Amino acid sequence: MAQVETKPDVKPETIKSKEEAEAAIQRLRQAIRFHNYQYYVKDNPVISDAEYDALMRDLIALEEKFPELKSADSPTQQVGGAPRLEFGAVEHPVPMLSLKAVDNAEEVCKFDENCRRALGRAQLEYICEPKYDGVAVELIYANGRLKVAATRGDGLTGEDVTPNVKTIKEVRLLLHETEEQPIPDRLVVRGEVYMKKDEFEKLNRRRADAGESQFANPRNAAAGSLRQLDPNITAKRPLHIFFYEVAECAGCNFKTGWEALQALRKWGLLVNQDKNHLAEGVENAIRYHDELERERDDLPYEIDGVVLKLNDLEGRQKMGFRANAPRWALAYKFAPRQKTTRVRDIKVQVGRTGKLTPIAILDPVQIGGVTISRASLHNQNEIDRKDIRIGDTVLVERAGDVIPQVVKPIEEARDGSEKKFKMPEKCPVCGGTVFLTEDKKQAYCVNFSCPAQLREKVIHFTSRKAMDIEGIGQKRTVQLIEAGLIKDLASLYALKKDDLLSLEGFAEKSAEKIIAEIESSKKQTLARFLYALGIPLVGESTARLLAKQYKTLEDLMKASPKELREIEGIGPEMAESIARFISDENNRKMIKKLLDHGLQLTNPYAKAKDRPLERLTEEKIT
Repeated sequence: MAQVETKPDVKPETIKSKEEAEAAIQRLRQAIRFHNYQYYVKDNPVISDAEYDALMRDLIALEEKFPELKSADSPTQQVGGAPRLEFGAVEHPVPMLSLKAVDNAEEVCKFDENCRRALGRAQLEYICEPKYDGVAVELIYANGRLKVAATRGDGLTGEDVTPNVKTIKEVRLLLHETEEQPIPDRLVVRGEVYMKKDEFEKLNRRRADAGESQFANPRNAAAGSLRQLDPNITAKRPLHIFFYEVAECAGCNFKTGWEALQALRKWGLLVNQDKNHLAEGVENAIRYHDELERERDDLPYEIDGVVLKLNDLEGRQKMGFRANAPRWALAYKFAPRQKTTRVRDIKVQVGRTGKLTPIAILDPVQIGGVTISRASLHNQNEIDRKDIRIGDTVLVERAGDVIPQVVKPIEEARDGSEKKFKMPEKCPVCGGTVFLTEDKKQAYCVNFSCPAQLREKVIHFTSRKAMDIEGIGQKRTVQLIEAGLIKDLASLYALKKDDLLSLEGFAEKSAEKIIAEIESSKKQTLARFLYALGIPLVGESTARLLAKQYKTLEDLMKASPKELREIEGIGPEMAESIARFISDENNRKMIKKLLDHGLQLTNPYAKAKDRPLERLTEEKIT
């Protein structure tokens, strides 16, 4: 995972100057963009929804306090992550915006007050519906026939998942026609794809029995299933859908959102009639939220809150939209789930960039139907701040119903046997020196040849989104490193068939296949290669930014931190990280060795006609 400040500690109320605000806004935007990518593209969130919402609230507060610092590319102006390149792109006829999220009744009352004031009414009617923990999709029907289905993507453009959506049994390929409700020439409708709790458990058991990795939660399972390149795999997954919104309807003159939902039912599109509720006034809407929160464990699907939407469609039009959310709708989230357990130990994990992360090993505890036995403690600063000790009884929450967090120790439960944790001075993998920053927020093994780093670097380098060398996963990587056949990334391209045949588990055919995969990977795009190098803070989107800015690898290798900072979307920390990497002598030698093994890079983003990049000479990169 790229090194990024995932949870900037920013307090908007304490920031007075424009300079302070600019720095804080940059940190928040960088973190939110990272989390958008993790959540929407990788289906792998690394913070809770509640923490994400807090970052977004801080950014909104600062941009409102310093309006001159607003920018068109701020996360407050967009939704989600970029569409995956493997799927075709679909432009949404109406932007698929996110919802403002709140976690208390006071904010809901404030929302209601703003709506009533804007519309000049004493009381309003709200559609209340479960906030599903799934994947939002948009379906477009033409003359009653399903033409295209797309994910949310970045809110403006989504991924074309039409063949996969067609496999979901609740999706009608042809709308049901009645005299009472004629089929419109064009219908754009939104829904949520989800997986039921019991079916999710069965799927994970089957995957475990087959030796496959298990999904973390139903949402990840639904997202992973929906984004399969082969619809036949999707068809075998237990996906379901509830429809909740009409975005566009040719010739329809609905007066209310509730009327539109009833029309969807008549056309044969499944609406959650059992749990959708029409509330007169905000007090009834809040009451519905509280009742549903008490029922959530008994529901067959995961939800994490309630969506409130103004029922009157003319009122919605008058209220309008913010940059990234409607003013007439709100997500009222449930409280995070919490339980107590014991910290058995604190282990240190070494990542591919050499970063050391302390991990709490917990007595297993069930939270929201998921067994929690490990939780990241992030860094020494966080451990010291919370005063978490080995042996402590701690409060753990599955915040946002996804990521386990150690909230705090229960000091009253201490008996004196608890031990304070201190980050080791030597790397637990290689024994190399550990560098701890002054603020204790970052710890690194400085040994470039650390086996833990090498293993993770190779796994990342060969992964599907990087150099895409099929057949070299974690197990093979460890085997090759232990056999002394891989000492650095360039060693991959020095492998021979006989090298592999000397190892256990390789036969003639499998050895030939891997060598062919390695050879095939030599023809690669510049963006993929930059991502594969594992440059700290550089993910797929940043790698593409760099490829769009620089025609060749040679051009990039000459870039200064100042020049990199001027690229839109690259902040000071990221620019410094890239410059440090490309100027490092060992890294330059490594790139030279890779090119000497016949690596040929092309750049589709280059303005000039695409052509293989000329191999760098030693003089050019040293």
